[in-house]
Order: sequence, then structure tokens, then C-alpha cells
Amino acid sequence: MTALPRSTVHLALALIGGAALTLTPTAAVHAQPAPTVQGPTERITLSPTADPTTSQTITWRGDHGDTALVRYAPADDPEQTRDVQAHISTEAAGTYYTATLTGLTPATAYDYRVGDGDTTLSDPHTFTTAAPDDTPFDFLYFGDTQNDITEEAAPVVRAALQAQPDAALALHAGDLINTSTNDAQWAEWYDAYGPAAVKMNQLAAPGNHEYSGTTLSPQWTGQFPGSGNGPTNGADLPETTYYTDYQGVRFIVLNSNYRNAAPISRNAWLQEQARWLDQALTDNPGRWSVVTFHHPVFSNTPGRDNPELRNAWMPVFEDNDIDLVLQGHDHSYSRGNLTTNDTDDPTVQTGPVYTVAVTGPKMYDAHEGNWTDNGARVRAHATDTQTYQSIEVDGTTLEYQARTIDGQIIDAFTIVKDDQGKTVTDRL
Repeated sequence: MTALPRSTVHLALALIGGAALTLTPTAAVHAQPAPTVQGPTERITLSPTADPTTSQTITWRGDHGDTALVRYAPADDPEQTRDVQAHISTEAAGTYYTATLTGLTPATAYDYRVGDGDTTLSDPHTFTTAAPDDTPFDFLYFGDTQNDITEEAAPVVRAALQAQPDAALALHAGDLINTSTNDAQWAEWYDAYGPAAVKMNQLAAPGNHEYSGTTLSPQWTGQFPGSGNGPTNGADLPETTYYTDYQGVRFIVLNSNYRNAAPISRNAWLQEQARWLDQALTDNPGRWSVVTFHHPVFSNTPGRDNPELRNAWMPVFEDNDIDLVLQGHDHSYSRGNLTTNDTDDPTVQTGPVYTVAVTGPKMYDAHEGNWTDNGARVRAHATDTQTYQSIEVDGTTLEYQARTIDGQIIDAFTIVKDDQGKTVTDRL
């Protein structure tokens, strides 16, 4: 048997103030296939690390005490199984476990199961590590699912997964559920997204409905721990703000809930993220940059406005020429840009693209006033329309489409970014 490298497991224990406990046990190597026993494991979720070419975080809920583990092996060599111990990350209507597999081979499929390894193991699932180069891939972006998930949002999610079965990641722009402490609603969310959560990394930004007052959903850190490289100061920021680099794209997750998480020190909290964001964009080793968060820079809904957020973050987006700003919250669809980034061709802009989307059935009236009042132009707009967004990245080109459940394209554009500069061209 070929000797395998040591594997480090980062075991995140959510503590007051967002502290984390990191342990580094040695992974066990097994020559025998994993047992076939199935047991009570649920909510298995792939969560990104900073470097998904060689590592993968896996979270789940179960009842394994201190014997919880991930058992995994290369998909093309199933007898080379290894165990990585997990640790309890949080307690919320059950026990959540987190384990990070390291020392993985880039662009490689791994089969895995979670449980205690002796009497309880989940069904087998498969993930694939990122390639070390700019290999083309696609990802999905969802707005608020929030309400009536099983009956109204899940069909849209299923349509997305059927249309893009090989998507590498899924981005969620907040308000995944309606009531932050309602575990039954989280169960609905997992019924909808579970087939994707076990095979593609889930990048989720918290929305205002993931908060109860100033308190983040107790399930959040157990389900979406992030990569742990965000700001170290500020309420909830270590657990909810981070980036991951995937095949030429730096994906960034921010927390826009300044009214909930930091009601007394809103601006300082937003500026903490702005400083971190500016550095993350400056240091981006890839060609592309994508950010997601909940409250939009430009609001669709009449009477809504987020001036503190806009003043703190938009200059960073514009100065760094970020590519996509993917948002939710306003329960309608819009896409636009600052008018200063218009060109002589009315179908072409430069600079960042700002989008707002909704996947669930809850809908609001929409108006362009907050966009135009703040120097922006709306290029696409839809109300009473549930969508999912598919984005394909291929070298110097990014293709974006917003689709309805029946596959109708309601918005599309192409970004070309090469040595000649950057253009964003409308396709509808």
C-alpha cells in the first residue's frame, strides 16, 4: 500500500465572540472499504476553504459524541480510505460537526461519508477539489428563498440544479429562511438544496431574517462556517465574512446586516469590512472577483435605502473594479451599473455589475428611483419573477444568465476581461 500524507483537520468550535479552537490530529488510513451501515446524519454541507485545490470543509448534524469523523478516499482508489476526526462546532436543535480535510490532490474526485465510523455512517457522497489553474467552470447564484420553501422555492432550485448539474459552487445572497430560530424552516431549506449541498460548496451570506434582533441564527455557524479568513474584529464578522479562490475567481462573502449585528456602531462595523475587502481585492491572485451579501447597494423597493452601506462599500467596489456584486433582500430582479461606467454604445458598460435577485415566492413592488437618485442605471428589471442565475467563467470571458423555472432567460450579459481592458455587454 502506498503511504499517504498526513492530513490536518481544523476543528471549529464556535465560542462567544467568534473564537475558534484548532486541533491537528493525524488521519487514520484504512485498507478496507467503509462499512455500509447508514445512520442518523443530516444537513451534510460542503463549505469552502481559502484554498479549495487541496482542502475541503464538511459540516453535518448528528449524534456521534466525540467520535465524529469523515471517512474519505479518492474516487478512483476507494480502498485507500482515511478518517479525519471532527469536532462539535455548535448545538442548535441538535449537534453540528465540522471537519476540514487537507493535503488533497487538486482536480480530484473524492468519495466521503460522515458519522462515527463504527455503527453510523451516512450515504456516500462525492466532491471534487478545484483545479490549480483557470479551468472553465460554472456556478449558481440564488436570491432570497425565505418563504414557502418546499412548495414555491424548491421547484426553482430543482430547475437550477437540473439545468446546471455540474455547477461547482452555489452562492446565496441571504434570507435563506424566514425565521432565524425555526429549525423546521432550515429542514425545508435542506430538502430543497440538500442534493447540491453534499457535492458543491455553499457560499451563504446572512440576511436580516437570519437574525433575531442582534443574534445570528444558532444554526448558521454549524452549517456555513466559511473559510475563516475574514475580519477578526466586529460582531459576527469572523464567522460570516470570508473569501475563497476558485479557478481564477476570488469569491467574497460579506455581512450587510449593520442594523442587526452592530446597531450602535454601524459605520465602524461596515468600515471594518471595507478595509478587509479592499485588501482582499488588492491581493486577488486571479482574474475575476465576485462578492455576495444581502442588502443591496441600490434598492429596488420604494422607500428602502442603505446609504451607510453604499457609502462604505461602493467606493471599494468601484476603485477595485470588482466584476459582480450579487445581492438580494428586495424581492424583485434588477441589474445595473453606475452611469459613469457607461460607454458610447448603449449596450456596453465598464466597471462593476450590480444585481438583485429573488428565488422564493415573496414579491415586492419595484422602482428604479434609488438607482437613478444615486448615479446608477438599471439595465434589466423584473417583478413577480422567481429566478436562479447561472454564471460560466471561461478564461477571459464570464457569461451570466438569469432564468425562470421554465428556463426563460430574463437577463443576460457577457463580461470580457483581457489585456485590452474590460467590457460588459448586454445580451438581451
